[in-house]
Amino acid sequence: EVQLVESGGGLVQPGGSLRLSCTASGFTFSWSVMSWARQAPGKGLEWVSTIYSGGTTYYANSMKGRFTISRDNAKNTVYLQMNSLKPDDTAVYYCAKGDYNGPRGQGTQVTVSS
Repeated sequence: EVQLVESGGGLVQPGGSLRLSCTASGFTFSWSVMSWARQAPGKGLEWVSTIYSGGTTYYANSMKGRFTISRDNAKNTVYLQMNSLKPDDTAVYYCAKGDYNGPRGQGTQVTVSS
């Protein structure tokens, strides 16, 4: 059974940073594509970033240059470093196995507000 547990969310001021973590179990993590997605209040699920098993990364345009996805296969963990946060980044952030519509964890709340 795929299990994904996100952590690291919280309240941060505009311009601040957070690092989200997602620990995976129940599948061969090192072989798997992993993604981050987010859902803002009243909006649909939005793709944020994807990392392939070999380390190739992709980002949604609005996150390029601010967010960095990475993985530690020894720890079965994928990370999302978020810098220069804006109020529009406020959302529940999910990690997913495969593309952003794949199996997801319970999410972690990120609130950007002064």
